Amino acid sequence: MNFPHCTDALEYAEKIVSKEILACQHTINACKRFLSDLEKSQQKKWPFYFDSEAAEKAVNFIELMPHTKGRWAQKNQTLKLQPWQKFGVCNIFGWKKKSDDKRRFTEVYWKVPRKNGKSALAAAIGNKMFVADNEYGAEVYSGATTEKQAWEVFRPARLMAHKSEEFRERFDIEVNAKNLCVLSDGSRFEPLVGNPGDGSSPSCAIVDEYHEHDKDELYETMVTGMGAREQPLMLVITTAGSNLGGPCYEKERDAIKVLNGSIEDERLFVLIYGIDDDDQWDSEEALIKANPNYGVSVSEEFLLQQLAIARRSASKQNAYRTKHLNQWVGAKTAWMNMLAWQRAKKKIKIEDFLGLECHLALDLASKKDLAALTFLFKKGNKYHTFAKYYVPESAVLENDKYQEYQNSGHLTVTPGNMTDYDFIKEDILQAYEDFDVRSTAYDPFQATYLVQKLMEEGVESLVEYKHTVLNMSEPMKELEGLILDGKLFHDGNPCTTWQMGNVTAKLDIKENIYPNKEALYDHRCKIDGVVAMIMAMGRWMQDNEDDGGLDDFLADPVII
Repeated sequence: MNFPHCTDALEYAEKIVSKEILACQHTINACKRFLSDLEKSQQKKWPFYFDSEAAEKAVNFIELMPHTKGRWAQKNQTLKLQPWQKFGVCNIFGWKKKSDDKRRFTEVYWKVPRKNGKSALAAAIGNKMFVADNEYGAEVYSGATTEKQAWEVFRPARLMAHKSEEFRERFDIEVNAKNLCVLSDGSRFEPLVGNPGDGSSPSCAIVDEYHEHDKDELYETMVTGMGAREQPLMLVITTAGSNLGGPCYEKERDAIKVLNGSIEDERLFVLIYGIDDDDQWDSEEALIKANPNYGVSVSEEFLLQQLAIARRSASKQNAYRTKHLNQWVGAKTAWMNMLAWQRAKKKIKIEDFLGLECHLALDLASKKDLAALTFLFKKGNKYHTFAKYYVPESAVLENDKYQEYQNSGHLTVTPGNMTDYDFIKEDILQAYEDFDVRSTAYDPFQATYLVQKLMEEGVESLVEYKHTVLNMSEPMKELEGLILDGKLFHDGNPCTTWQMGNVTAKLDIKENIYPNKEALYDHRCKIDGVVAMIMAMGRWMQDNEDDGGLDDFLADPVII
């Protein structure tokens, strides 16, 4: 039999691996995996085989779906998949288990920049899973955190059905305002917003722009609800984002390990488009590498225009790099390179530093919300940081993040409506017993009661550290430089990572910087732990100056 789509997919993989087509290493690894699996499928003991007929039928179905917007829709044209799209679709629907002929891949992580046709492709895949997957009573959901985003996939799927009378009649589809359904067997395709709760039994769940999810509730509920289905499909199709503490980034880290062979997961198909770490972000070559539909659904002129804007305006660079180069960044106008911060994560425990020198720092911004105690150790020319966080139980009810960190053991919750500073006091007293604490820095705002209690306990070297621009700028720059140079490490505390991604750098005319929040007016956006880390770095910098050099910019340091 002749399988032209499968041939296109195979040739695409071969051209990527031979570097005839420009691509990042993750894309190359996905193609290498496919070619290697084809070889292994000839081995009797390997549990999977490639069903060319099934893959061909999947592409044929998708190419019968009509375009829903743009010049192609105006001409009443149907979708025509590019080789890279055929490669993805053929992998998803072509690989089968030898034991029962069911699909091999039940989860898909497909990451591609904006304007590369991912929503239309996801919609067409959703329609196939809705009516052409031999699943009686199919349930297909387009899930997202907002109704607007959930409709980004469902709207084109609905329009495809609305525009194609042949499609509706062939499968007896009823097009309703908020769902598609087949009355004969109860199959349905509909958008889903937020936490779906239990009870759903999806045969296919499509999560578009997973990077926008703060929590994995929707994803996990969909996956666990698939247990009764014979060959379900969880399809994540997303761009990069700025939330490196969220579930999408964690999913991608695991996906990359599958691609590079460090972990094995035969259920997960991964296809990631982007650029490599050593690529020059502001080059046209980077755009071509990251955008597989360059010059097709996303015009060369548009992308080069966006590149020119990003080159001129530093504030536009992060948006450009996430949307068009598929790079993860921190806050939208971020201070910290969050990829460097993630690389600084080490398997270290605070107990490993017993007896060693450190500086402590306290940020007690509000007794009704998050308080931070940071530990900063120095060994040779390397620094290691840890943190403890405290909130009153009343605050936990108002912030989903606090609930998450409480459950993971990274947050101390004190009874009542106000943070009980006695919990912090006891941790500081224990720190003075366990470590060689050189000082404890504190901002006098909110700290008077706790400082008095510590003085009564005989704690020395309490240092008043006001949050002025002059006090914060140099330590903030030093902290950033150490992380970029691989000289500062942390234990991966997710609460700290979340806050680090929230920090922006406010720049004045003298090029001093000061930590601000990404979402300045969002009370749920916290940076207290990072502020305390900057304070602790300021204390180390003062120690490192033979003449006490930081006294010039530390406003009125007071040693008690």
